[in-house]
Amino acid sequence: MDRNPEKDPREWTTGDEPMTGPQESYLHTLAQEAGEEVPAELTKVEASQLIDRLQEKTGRGR
Repeated sequence: MDRNPEKDPREWTTGDEPMTGPQESYLHTLAQEAGEEVPAELTKVEASQLIDRLQEKTGRGR
């Protein structure tokens, strides 16, 4: 049984807040590897979704 199920980012109560510093830093690392730019002023949800996409593209993460 999974004791810490991952919540869908769209259901985060703070999802519309600006992305966190760690999210921004990691996004820049992933974007550089993927040859992409990080859009300015992402929300936490948008940053999380972009991280997932870039991890898949770069083979990092999961």
